[in-house]
Formats: sequence, structure tokens, C-alpha cells
Amino acid sequence: MNWEELLSLRRFGDTTKRLRKEQDETRLGFEVDYDRIIFSAAFRSLQDKTQVIPLSKTDFVHTRLTHSLEVSVVGRSLGRIAGKQLLAKYPHLQETLGYQFNDFGAIVAAASLAHDIGNPPFGHSGEKAIGEFFKSGAGVGYQSELTAKEYQDLIDFEGNANGFRILTESREGVEGGLRLSYATLGAFLKYPKESLPKKPTQHIADKKYACFQSNVQFFNEVATELGLKQRTQDGSYSRHPLTFLVEAADDICYTIIDFEDGINLGLISEEYALEYLIKLVKDRIDTKKYHRLAHMDDRLSYLRALAINTLISDATETFLQNEPAILQGSFNTSLLDKSNYKAQIKDILSLSAEKVYRSQEVIEKEIAGYRIIADILEAYSDALVRSKKGSARNYDRLLLTTLPARFQDISGSLYSVLLNCCCYVASLSDSAAVHIHNKISGKQL
Repeated sequence: MNWEELLSLRRFGDTTKRLRKEQDETRLGFEVDYDRIIFSAAFRSLQDKTQVIPLSKTDFVHTRLTHSLEVSVVGRSLGRIAGKQLLAKYPHLQETLGYQFNDFGAIVAAASLAHDIGNPPFGHSGEKAIGEFFKSGAGVGYQSELTAKEYQDLIDFEGNANGFRILTESREGVEGGLRLSYATLGAFLKYPKESLPKKPTQHIADKKYACFQSNVQFFNEVATELGLKQRTQDGSYSRHPLTFLVEAADDICYTIIDFEDGINLGLISEEYALEYLIKLVKDRIDTKKYHRLAHMDDRLSYLRALAINTLISDATETFLQNEPAILQGSFNTSLLDKSNYKAQIKDILSLSAEKVYRSQEVIEKEIAGYRIIADILEAYSDALVRSKKGSARNYDRLLLTTLPARFQDISGSLYSVLLNCCCYVASLSDSAAVHIHNKISGKQL
């Protein structure tokens, strides 16, 4: 892979090449990507989607929206630091083609901003709930009418693939979705492959998948334009190098900030918290400044900022050291897995898992989320499929009037109807899912 192709400014529908040196410096293409994402309805819905605690009543716990904004800020720093070094290593990118170090930051920031845009309500349990509806719930009966790849998309419903769909899928009057640059789309693709074949390996890019069958053609177009290295003959590619920085930004934020949420909720004691963070930043901490901070909030904020800066420096160093292997497609792990602070990160994540992710409040709300999502999926998928087959009941017709128009389309294949239904459920915020469930179950009039 080479950086000239990887930094492509091309957008869906372009007939001529976009050159960096011809860009308007006051409205750069990669910055336009960020703006289009942040003004999208799908991004706004993240304000009421779970990051750690579903349906939290507190005002200081992160949602998917605040998490995504913070990841984009960290991603911008990672991209700028790496970009400055890459331009020194490959001066023709700047001198001949006109790229600046801020371009790298803008690409990573935009992809980071969008990284959770396709996630369903109730966190990762929402993905599992959709998948299990088709794998072992009421939706299992559709298997015989779908191809193996179509069925795998449903039983292994993936927020990353739904995100790619949201960012790129055409609909009437809106060609190419948000029409982001291919560079930003490439950086967004953490797992550049289809849902099948499912070959668990040690390679980080094989952990999940990036696109539904409905979006494979455009996915391959983006990969080809960027020159992503094809790893196998069955549609699996090496990651865009900047994807490693997007992933690092996410990893840094959920490692430190989910931990901070656990402290603010009282699930992790201050004594434990400060001890774990101090271990991470012991080489950078100004002890005199720290001891002058009288309030826990201020001490925690100081340590959080130090921890994030420490991990940003560490991740960019790892990225630059391994950049040749990354370009060759042979680097097969996350940047934080190679971190000099791997032991401290592991300790923090283990404590978060014990005290936060497996807390009674989280478990109880995830259980409720499973039932809510399964019930909504069953009601709407039944109504859509019956309508498609010409056997709709009056209840089905009434129910479908509550769907946004773009999700009512039954003209396509059974797969497209079912996937559309899943994507509707995934588009719901936590509160909207609860509200709709109450309506269809007769609990609220």
C-alpha cells in the first residue's frame, strides 16, 4: 500500500480526480467529512445511546455521542503527530502533492467521530440481541429463504457494518449517503471483510466484519481505490493504516474514561482509581501540583489528562515504528497491544470489567434491552414480511404506519426487508426503544 492512494479525496460519483494541492484551504475535503457526520441524524441519535450504563439518570456518565466526540479529539491528535513524521519521511506527499500534517488528523478525527454511528441501543448487548433473534429466536425461520452470507449478516449483526451502510448507502434523492472521502471511509473500516467466510485468526482485522451483502460492491470499490492489500481471494483486505490510529483513539478513551465513569458512579473507589491511574502516569506526574489539588474531581481530571497524553505518545510511537509492516499488511494487532503500558492498561480494564461492565445495574438493564429489542424486531419483521407476501393483517398495516418511510420499503428481496428492519431497530436510541416497546405491548397509550 502507498500513502498517495491511501489519502484519496475521491467521493461517491466523482468522475474526475480530486487533487490535494487544488483544495480550498478554508474548506478542506477531509474537514467536510467531519462536518457531514456531525450534522447527520444518525450521529445525533448517539446522544441517547449507551456507552457504559444503559438509560443512566446521571448527567456525567458518557453516552455514545460524548464518547465519540472525545475519541475524535484523541484521534485528531494521533493523526497530526503521526502525519508530521510521515511527511518528513515521504516529503513528496507535501512538496509535490500538497498534503499537510493536519490532513492526517482530519481523516482520523472524522473516522473516529463516526466509529460508533451504526451501533444499536443498549450497547454491545444490542448487537447480540439482534443476532440472537435470527439465530435462536423467532427469526430463525427465515434461514431457509436466505443465502449463507445473507443469513450470517443477520445472526452476526455488526454495528461497524451498519455504520458503513449509514455513511454510504444511497436512497431516493440522496446518492452515496454522506458522500465522505474514500480516505475517511477506509480509515473507518476496522474489519475490512464480509461476514463470511468466518475464519477466526489472530489477525486483528478478522475479529468482526465491515459490510453487509447489500453494500459489498461499494465496499470493494473503496478498497480498490485506496489500494488496500487483498489478504485473501474471498473479499478480505488489509486495514487502511490510519485505522490503527482510529482504533487506538477508541481504546484509549474507553480504557480511561469508562474507568472514570465507574468512579463517578461510585462503582470504583477513589483509592483504587487513583492508585491504578498513578501507576500509568508515574513518569509524568507533577507530584507537587497533584498534592495541591484538594478535590477528588480535580485530582481525577489531572490524572485522566496525563493518562490520555501518555497513551497518545505511546500509540503514535508504536505506529511509526511499525509503519512499514502496516503498509505491507503484516502488522496484525492493535497499537495498544504493543504498548509499553500494556500491564497497566490490562489492570484498569480488568477492574472496569469487574466493577462496571458486570455491575448489577448494567446487567439488569442489558437483560431488559434483550427483551425490548427481540419484541420490536418480531413485531416489525412479521408485519413487513407478511406485507411483502400479500398476507398482511390489519394490525400489520397499522404497525407499519409507525415506521419511518425509508424503512417501509418491501419491494426488494426478503434479505433487504429483514436487514432494513434490523437497521431500523439499530437506529433507535435507548429511550426510543423503550417507548416503542411500551406502545406495541400496550403498556402505554
